[in-house]
Amino acid sequence: MQIHSSIPDLRAALRNCGRIVFVPTMGNLHAGHIALMTQAQALGDTVVASLFVNRLQFGPNEDFDKYPRTFAEDCEKLEAAGVAVLFAPGENELYPEVQQYQVDPPDIQNQLEGEFRPGHFRGVATVVLKLFNIVQPQVAVFGKKDYQQLMVLRNMTRQLALPIEIVGGDTVRADDGLALSSRNGYLTATERAEAPRLYRVLSDIRSAVRGGEQDFAKLEQTAVVQLDTHGWQTDYVAVRQQSDLQVPQAGNNSLVVLAASRLGIPRLIDNIEI
Repeated sequence: MQIHSSIPDLRAALRNCGRIVFVPTMGNLHAGHIALMTQAQALGDTVVASLFVNRLQFGPNEDFDKYPRTFAEDCEKLEAAGVAVLFAPGENELYPEVQQYQVDPPDIQNQLEGEFRPGHFRGVATVVLKLFNIVQPQVAVFGKKDYQQLMVLRNMTRQLALPIEIVGGDTVRADDGLALSSRNGYLTATERAEAPRLYRVLSDIRSAVRGGEQDFAKLEQTAVVQLDTHGWQTDYVAVRQQSDLQVPQAGNNSLVVLAASRLGIPRLIDNIEI
């Protein structure tokens, strides 16, 4: 696996590499990330991953400085997964000057995750567009666990007419249903035993909706109570349309239920498509 930290070196390495499939990450990789790399292998000729902890998408009170950085271990996992090229820039390489030009997504950036993480999706969209311009892939793969992020980036790519196919990768879960996440490492043993409740609550909503329940507000509130009575601090549980994450319109059966809730130190997010 080639590892490049400079933009010119990366661009030189990617000449004549055929169909490029790109998987951006912030590192501290787990089996969910590796599943995306494996999925990428079937979508093109050359798989390129990036490893960059993006300051722009962290709020002032979030865990940018504490975010786990495991570069050596990540490189071993990526090479074992068949990644051909890793782009691992330093902050000065990607942001040599203050990033005054930024991508401002529509109002969905202020809902759900965006309500609790102001500016987050602006930071995500900006760094991803910049990485797209650097790598120039034909395909990019993102995990569905960050469902709102996937929707924002897919719509950004379409509206800006970028020649890139956006592919979503299914969420990888532990045997008890907990969605794999870099932040799961913050859970204590007791919290880890409790954490699968989030997936069970979402699964109950999916079953209820499939059974004909249409009172989404009631389902959402019941789920919040179930979580919070077991020690969670829930930001939201929401049933939304898959396409734009707006409140469901009559007759729209392509739905997703999303949730974000804090359990101890980590704030866990998850979703299930209905």
